[in-house]
Amino acid sequence: METTIIAISNQKGGVGKSTTAYNLGACLALNHDKKVLLIDFDPQANLSEYLKYEPDGNPTMTQLIMSFYAGNPVTAETAQKAIRHSETAGVDYIPTDINLANAETLMVTMISKEHILRRILTEDVVGAYDFVLIDCLPSLGTLLINALTAADRVLIPVQTQKFSMDGLQSLEALTQLVRANTNPKLNLIGVLPTMVDRTKVSRTAIETLNEKYGDMLFRTSISKSIEAAKSSENGTPLCLTGHKLGQEYDELAQEVLSRC
Repeated sequence: METTIIAISNQKGGVGKSTTAYNLGACLALNHDKKVLLIDFDPQANLSEYLKYEPDGNPTMTQLIMSFYAGNPVTAETAQKAIRHSETAGVDYIPTDINLANAETLMVTMISKEHILRRILTEDVVGAYDFVLIDCLPSLGTLLINALTAADRVLIPVQTQKFSMDGLQSLEALTQLVRANTNPKLNLIGVLPTMVDRTKVSRTAIETLNEKYGDMLFRTSISKSIEAAKSSENGTPLCLTGHKLGQEYDELAQEVLSRC
């Protein structure tokens, strides 16, 4: 199959973007034998923490972007040096750190700033992968525009709580702008309900999402559970724990495969 690049995005924080990137990637790799590259594109670097990244002298995403700022285009060889491997999750990944926030500030002055990530993720770098999952920051700034410009599809996790729809209209508007100006192939792959519980608030949120998105709402939803935090803390993918969350993420992986 061709490489599919998916940006996992929502301008609201705390909706499960990093958890989804990590566990969806692990399920695709471990349960479905797909070759997966994870990109940490959030200065909070939660995904890098989940993957137990430790500085090792090789480039991070921050340094790749700073190379562009310094006027040194990133070669495929340099980008490949930024790729690490997680045996536990079965995925490759490019980590980042908090300095990515500084890099974003500098990107504003750069020519073709929207295309920097796309120019890093060339065919020589990502062509061997079935999926590239980009964990985006909770913002509508230059980094997110870069992720959307580089991606084929957008996956939107939405916490099924009060005010869960806040910000979705702005993200949709930005996606339409990117499609019109920098990436006409960009499309929504689906909206994922997360942190679902048995409350009326949660049920109402899912009903609202269903009315708005219809078939674009994933049939799978991710339950609210302390197990997600435990899994992230110890770096063990949920699909290896035997917990129902692991089954839910595997069902999500199957849906993603059916939509690609």
